[in-house]
This record gives sequence, structure tokens and C-alpha cells, in this order.
Amino acid sequence: MSQASEARPPFPPFTRETAAQKVRMAEDGWNSRDPQRVSLAYTVDTIWRNRHEFPQGREQVVQFLTRKWERELDYRLIKELWAFDGNRIAVRFAYECHDAAGNWFRSYGNENWEFDENGLMHRRFASINDLPIKESERKYHWPLGRRPDDHPGLSDLGL
Repeated sequence: MSQASEARPPFPPFTRETAAQKVRMAEDGWNSRDPQRVSLAYTVDTIWRNRHEFPQGREQVVQFLTRKWERELDYRLIKELWAFDGNRIAVRFAYECHDAAGNWFRSYGNENWEFDENGLMHRRFASINDLPIKESERKYHWPLGRRPDDHPGLSDLGL
């Protein structure tokens, strides 16, 4: 499928409603922990900055996400719209996961996104900080997969 024939509504320019929809769609995709599925939300030549890694293109995104979810176990993510303008969206997020040794973390971050006219994300710049937590301090307890609609968001959780 050529990129021109790919489309991922809603399309820019974004309204508050469509930007929030785009954020929830991204959250749902990442909570699937399916690198191939997630990569389809990005342009074939997407450009990322994620911590110290700079994946370019879908193939590198799939490789990056595969490595990520092999080491970040029981991953659960919440994203929240921060701002939007035209074809850009800014989000804040927090996710919880543990490593193979059973050490839990909550990772906080911000992302800046830029979309093409087909609603595919062309640029993704993420800044992330990790906080070790005790398992008893976890706030995300839904079954793996999509966050239930009635589960509190970041602001509701005081994050």
C-alpha cells in the first residue's frame, strides 16, 4: 500500500475533539504492545527521538518497539492531550511496567507530534523520566490491553 493511499483519520487541522481522539487512538495502539500495529500510525519515513534512540522509518520503529516491550513487562500507558495547533499535538503521558527482575517503574514524559495530511504521524519527539516504584504504589490495574473508558486519566490520578 502506498503512503498516499494510507489514511488514519482524524486529519489535521485538529480541533480539541479530534486531537483528543488522536491521543486516545495512540494510547490504545501502544497499550496493544503490538509493534507492527503501532507502526502503521506513522509515515513510512517517520522520524523519532525517544530517549537516546533516533528510529527512522517504520522498520526501525518496529525494531525499537519490539525491544521496548521485551524489557518493559506488563506495560500500561495513559496519554493526555496537552496542546494542539494545526497538524501538531503535544501530549503528556505516564506508563507503568516492570523489568524481568520484578522492579516496577512509572515513566513520565511529554511528546510532540507532527502529522501529514493523511493523519499519519511524521515526527515524534519524546522526553521521558523513570521513577522506580514499589508494586504497592502502582496506579494502573486494568487487564493488559486497552484502558477501560471508566478508568481515571492522568489528571484524575494526580499525575
